[in-house]
Amino acid sequence: MHPRKGSGKVQLRHPINSIRQPTLDLEHDDRARIVEELAGLKTYTTGPSDSELAVVLIADVFGYEAPNLRKLADKVAAAGFLVVVPDFLYGDPVDLSKPNFDREAWRKLHSPDKGYEDAKPVIAALKAKGVRAIGAAGFCWGGKVLVKLASSNDIQAAVILHPGKITEDEIDAVKIPIAFLGAEIDHASPPEELKKFGEILSAKSEFESYVKIFPGVSHGWSVRYNLEDESAVKSAEEAHRDMLDWFLKHVK
Repeated sequence: MHPRKGSGKVQLRHPINSIRQPTLDLEHDDRARIVEELAGLKTYTTGPSDSELAVVLIADVFGYEAPNLRKLADKVAAAGFLVVVPDFLYGDPVDLSKPNFDREAWRKLHSPDKGYEDAKPVIAALKAKGVRAIGAAGFCWGGKVLVKLASSNDIQAAVILHPGKITEDEIDAVKIPIAFLGAEIDHASPPEELKKFGEILSAKSEFESYVKIFPGVSHGWSVRYNLEDESAVKSAEEAHRDMLDWFLKHVK
């Protein structure tokens, strides 16, 4: 069933729970070598360079080098989109392996507001390349950036997956088709909160929206899954299909 305009539809899907910080093996990964500068940011770029349709992926706190995120970028690019994954964290992702990692200091350096300001020239640079329609997906921290971007008409569609803390005022300001893919087990954005977002969005008849909750999954499941866990992969791939379907429908 396709979401209707202003439906704020809530859906439920398959259970899994397998989340971990991404393991980087960039030296042996060809995807690590396709990096260029876009709007002053190092950016993983994949897909047809002459495409008039683009998708921006905004990483979570673990950064743009996460292998699963780059594989997802390749998957979206295979549908004909130019896909860019900018390094909005300036080479400074969260590193939980550091015993004295200071989360508060990191948050002050990398606020979603700053990410939003950095995203605007990325959008402008894509348009300068001849791109006429842009979609964006934000994961966790990236979702907090994207909800701000969705309050403008600079992009045509948004998908927010297991977002960090978002306010109802930010949801009320959204102006474009938007989908939320959330986890049942998520203290950052509990299902009840996402369902409330769906209710707010359902009052907006001028664009489509929906909320889908994945039972049994935890925060980060769509990009921080274990490749050796079949159910984790299956659940992540379902989210990826939902995301791609949204872009195919609204970014054209």
